[in-house]
Amino acid sequence: MQQLMKQAQKMQQALAQAQQELAEAKVQGSAGGGLVEATVTGAGELVALTIAPAAVDPEDTETLADLVLAAVRDANQAAQKMQAERMGPLTQGMGGGIPGLPF
Repeated sequence: MQQLMKQAQKMQQALAQAQQELAEAKVQGSAGGGLVEATVTGAGELVALTIAPAAVDPEDTETLADLVLAAVRDANQAAQKMQAERMGPLTQGMGGGIPGLPF
């Protein structure tokens, strides 16, 4: 029983460390050939958004909005991939994940 508790404690520490690393990691996504770039943390928090002047057309704000959405989605997909790569090995054998965590 004591061995099982030690294993669980190690797993908890590894998960906490991985979550911290994901929160600090940053990934980028882009749209429109780089006209719009979004940066999110590995946990999926949007931390930066860059819009090139060429993407700004006062007569067509809908296209700019679409580019922003696409860049954020691209960055979030990269963050989800990072989460799966980092957390997947830690959560294998736990029934597909831990309730309440986004992976």
